[in-house]
Amino acid sequence: MKQLITAIFFCLSISVYSQVDKDDVLFTVDDEPVMASEFIRVYNKNLDLVKDESQKDIDAYLELFINYQLKVKEAKRLELDKDARYIREFSNYKTQLTKNYMSDSEVTEALVKEAYDRSTMDVKASHVLIRIDENEKDTTQVYNRLLELRERIMKEGYAPVQKEVHDGKTVFAEDLGYFSAFKMVYPFETAAYNTKVGEVSMPFRTRFGFHVVNVTDKRPSLGEVTVAHIMVSNNQKDTLLNPETRIKEIYKKLKQGEKFESLAKQFSDDKSSSAKGGVLAPFTGGQLGSQEFEDVAFSLHVKDEVSEPFKTEFGWHIVKFIGKKETQPYEDVKTLFENKVRRDSRSQLINSALAKKLNEKYQVADNDEALSYFENIIDDNYFKQAWTIPQDLEKDKPFMSIGNSTITYEDFAQHLFKNQRNFVNKKTSSNALVTGIYKKYKEDQIIQYNRNNLEFENEEFAQVLKEYRDGLLLFDLMEKQVWNAASKDTVGLKAFYENHKNDYMWQDRVDAVIFSSANKKYVEKAIDLLNEGKSIEDINAALNQNGAQNIITTSNVFELGDQALPKDFEFKKGVSKIYNHHDSYHVLMVNDVFPKTYKTLDEARGKVVSDYQNQIEIDWIKSLNERYNVKVNSNVLKKVKSEILN
Repeated sequence: MKQLITAIFFCLSISVYSQVDKDDVLFTVDDEPVMASEFIRVYNKNLDLVKDESQKDIDAYLELFINYQLKVKEAKRLELDKDARYIREFSNYKTQLTKNYMSDSEVTEALVKEAYDRSTMDVKASHVLIRIDENEKDTTQVYNRLLELRERIMKEGYAPVQKEVHDGKTVFAEDLGYFSAFKMVYPFETAAYNTKVGEVSMPFRTRFGFHVVNVTDKRPSLGEVTVAHIMVSNNQKDTLLNPETRIKEIYKKLKQGEKFESLAKQFSDDKSSSAKGGVLAPFTGGQLGSQEFEDVAFSLHVKDEVSEPFKTEFGWHIVKFIGKKETQPYEDVKTLFENKVRRDSRSQLINSALAKKLNEKYQVADNDEALSYFENIIDDNYFKQAWTIPQDLEKDKPFMSIGNSTITYEDFAQHLFKNQRNFVNKKTSSNALVTGIYKKYKEDQIIQYNRNNLEFENEEFAQVLKEYRDGLLLFDLMEKQVWNAASKDTVGLKAFYENHKNDYMWQDRVDAVIFSSANKKYVEKAIDLLNEGKSIEDINAALNQNGAQNIITTSNVFELGDQALPKDFEFKKGVSKIYNHHDSYHVLMVNDVFPKTYKTLDEARGKVVSDYQNQIEIDWIKSLNERYNVKVNSNVLKKVKSEILN
């Protein structure tokens, strides 16, 4: 519901009118200007999203855009932009958006391409890990021990070494199975992909400690698979229907030669795919969020091969293999991999490269005098977490400058003070300590300055941020003025329902049992048994003997237009004629017929609330137009129209 109700534009071109200037004011809301350039940008951005051609009319969209600005104005009048929840959510979005605009393109491209290339192969490996503190400097002993273990693995094999050294505390020797890009921390992934099959890597470090990785196989990735499925949900309206029993009934019919597509249309509870014969959109490993389903799907290899019934958290399934496509072209998945890289630890490489470029942009100079001062005030207490900032520190003295921002001696001293906990019992020279901390501090400060000023330095970022800022305000406003108002106003809702009852009608309905079979003779036998007064249980027992599933029954109340009903179905009580529907034969035992009638308020509540909300919004927009004075600059509007239409 968090939609931005914005106007739309197509192109900017020279016309008989002078071109729209960046500073042209299209209209004002109580003397607050709204620029023509903003209107053009959002119109152009959303043009292809509009399906209703009438909504592409410039005047109609100007009205929508004005209404949008009126709502923003009202939200600010109500000070919704000062609400703590709004501030928190906007801040979170800004943080995420900023990441998309802060990167080094060359380094990013290299990392993205590397990740893609690795994703085309799966690596099977085992490893030995010796845990060690992330900041430990003395690593010679651990490194040398891993060199010894590496030699043993190459001579004796991995299994005996694993059995001997693994303790699950400080030493871990584990088989990792197959994995691909982004499944392991970046240094481990790099070592695994750079090590040949049958070889053991040299020791390397991650945040967990030191490892050696033993690579035993590499294979092409599983690719992208297309399957169809029939699902019987765990949640059934018919309380007498057992999902496991039903899926086994369907499986029997498949084994008896009935069409998968027909059975999917009749019995699958996945309505998004059942009408298409159960066919799902192609997917890759890890995409569906159901490991059980993916394991079965990727285990099938022959076209039209069908799995046995199996259970997932969603219900019971039968899967049919349709086809498989190998790894997608790089350009098709580049954006996906860019997002993954930004979320991964390897993004630190991008940050370092970005900081280097920004350092040149902002011309940040090192302050040798300041660094020398801090080296001199560090003593052994620092490595005992007992160091304190000198009382005579010149707190306001400039330590470094970035753009128009000054970082003081006090700022860096506080940073040193907080960092000493990471260096307890890790004594090093004061020069190495200060230099190391300063390098990371400088990078972080440069990037933070760029982040804080991105809205002023990057026009596209500023535009996207404004859209979200206003859109989030509108969501809170609409929730307050329209959505919640409609839900809470029970008297008004009931009155609205009474005045519009003709809009909320049940179509003709039947309480019925559907008997379906791919073989007409079993439906004919079902009719005979129904006419003899046999129960559903008796009919199922009589026609589904010796393990065969010749007929399936479905009980429910079905409304005109329901997919389960034949298109020419006749609504009358009793046993129906035989219908050919979804490549199968059907007969219905109609217990009762419910003619077209009004829905009660409870039955139609969802639709009534939605319609009532729309009416409240219409009335509210009218009141906003009365509250605020809107003046459109007709001359600028002519220029805007000219640029769009030409």
